[in-house]
Amino acid sequence: MAIRKFKPYTPGTRQRVVTDFNEITSSKPERSLIVSKHRVKGRNNRGVITCRHRGGGHKRQYRLVDFRRDKRNINAKVAAIHYDPHRNARLALLFYEDGEKRYIIAPAGVKVGQNVISGESVPIEDGNAMPLSVMPLGSSVHCVELYAGRGAQMVRSAGASAQVMAKEGDYVALKLPSTEVRLVRKECYATLGEVGNSEIRNTSLGKAGRRRWLGRRPQVRGSVMNPCDHPHGGGEGKAPIGRAGPVTPWGKPALGLKTRKKNKPSNKLVVRRRRRVSKRSRGGRDS
Repeated sequence: MAIRKFKPYTPGTRQRVVTDFNEITSSKPERSLIVSKHRVKGRNNRGVITCRHRGGGHKRQYRLVDFRRDKRNINAKVAAIHYDPHRNARLALLFYEDGEKRYIIAPAGVKVGQNVISGESVPIEDGNAMPLSVMPLGSSVHCVELYAGRGAQMVRSAGASAQVMAKEGDYVALKLPSTEVRLVRKECYATLGEVGNSEIRNTSLGKAGRRRWLGRRPQVRGSVMNPCDHPHGGGEGKAPIGRAGPVTPWGKPALGLKTRKKNKPSNKLVVRRRRRVSKRSRGGRDS
């Protein structure tokens, strides 16, 4: 997979960088695995906006992805690689030997015609799903379950992978993409390898219109608003925010405030917290 750059023949193509989509082998999704999905557009059940800057965008159909991998010890053949408008990773369409079809998150390097399988005693190959207890130390995994049988909840985005660090008792220590080291029950399933489409991090939309196609509306900095609209607003010229730190439109601290509950039950499973990223390196913007 590679990325594609454009010559600056319009303002929108001057900064545009996209993936070349060469790995996608079929343009139409599997009809039995798609459902309609109501788009909430950032509103609650009363129609009130509760999440700003969302709305519009192109119509989408949701692909039913198998995050459980609960068809044990049944070989499946990768029939196609499909695009998914709801995530940055690609989907692999599996044809099982018993005739069932399912989507999974496409691992890096998976090819059409390749066989994958899920179970406790399966080959150590990329794309195969197995409990963490039988995975070799140092191996890269993705689509990790937090609770056995619930389905994958961690490490599902494009290019992501976790590393099996250690095994002790009923738990396996995983180093997550955020550098956090966390304990996960050994019977939880995960898939070997890393998620494909890692080049997505090098892409650039190039213009605001492409952001609108994805369902994201414009953001306005608080410092350019009036005082009645945002705590950062007001002042003569390009004035500072006038506070000790940045806040939300409703006066709550923003950009760097830790929001994790101090007494969260899963805190005891976190061996090492993720390293903090400074606002400058994170590229945070005025809220």
